[in-house]
Amino acid sequence: MLVRRAILALAGLALALSPVSAQQTMRVGSTPTGIPFTFLDTASNQIQGVMVDIVTAIGKDAGFEVKIEPMQFSTLISSLTSSRIDLIAAAMYITDARKQVVDFSEPIYTYGDGLFVPKTDTKAYKDLADLKGMVVGVQLGTAFVEPLQKSGLFAEVKLYDTIPDIMRDVNAGRIKAGFADGPIVAYNLQQGRFPEVHLVKGYKPMVVGSVGIGTRKTDPDLLKRVNVALAKLKADGTIKKILVKWGLEE
Repeated sequence: MLVRRAILALAGLALALSPVSAQQTMRVGSTPTGIPFTFLDTASNQIQGVMVDIVTAIGKDAGFEVKIEPMQFSTLISSLTSSRIDLIAAAMYITDARKQVVDFSEPIYTYGDGLFVPKTDTKAYKDLADLKGMVVGVQLGTAFVEPLQKSGLFAEVKLYDTIPDIMRDVNAGRIKAGFADGPIVAYNLQQGRFPEVHLVKGYKPMVVGSVGIGTRKTDPDLLKRVNVALAKLKADGTIKKILVKWGLEE
């Protein structure tokens, strides 16, 4: 009996140490409407994009698989802190306010907000003051909401769940202007979406920030693994290749 128990124990230990069982699966929160960072590819019905490629490459180097969980941008942090997901991979700025709640990897890509208006509006907007009195739109949960609301310049700051929703209302003339992640707006327009909208080239972004992978504050070891892998991927050119693949530059 003792011998049998010893054999079973050794077998269990071998299974536990096997590469298959050691491979973890991390649930990764991503948004379906943040092209080219994250978006739903209708052909495959899978979330794809820059951040999906990057977190997948990080997982491969760090020894874990990823399972992408689609969700609204505004629910990403609460989903992470409540352990519905294990990582955030989306177009989410690393901000001081967010760092009070979750941890972030080293920065991956830096950009600012873009201002978009109807194509018929050719005014050379430079900053928020040039849009005084307008009804404008912004995505709920983004770093752009607070400065717009606190400016006191606008007749109304309408909150939207997704960037395409804002662009759709600008396209239809329901609001005068929208603010969102510059690369996401540009990519949508390059793809021929929202033909009655244009990105204001001379506008100076009100917020410039960097995106990173989000982790729980209770998972410092996971954050370390992510950063070690990310450093390798930056050094060997993998991150640059992913950015170029999706039409972005470092």
